Amino acid sequence: MSDTVHNRIAVLRAERQVSRRQLAEALGVHYQTVGYLERGEFSPSLHLALRIAEYFEVPVELVFSTKPFPRIGGELTSTKVEDAG
Repeated sequence: MSDTVHNRIAVLRAERQVSRRQLAEALGVHYQTVGYLERGEFSPSLHLALRIAEYFEVPVELVFSTKPFPRIGGELTSTKVEDAG
């Protein structure tokens, strides 16, 4: 069994046009932490995972999973938001 935590942070950011820096500031973390989370290089604490879900106003299961999320057509083309800031 893999310890990987899959997430949809990049997809949610793209849908809402939120930069990594903006999300990081709202969560009180470094913007690089958001990048590490999105790439699966870092698994969030339960507290951080809940705060991310709360920020996007969705259930935590919509953001994080122990199994890969199925690909949806729109996710493939709109997963990146420039990290200006």
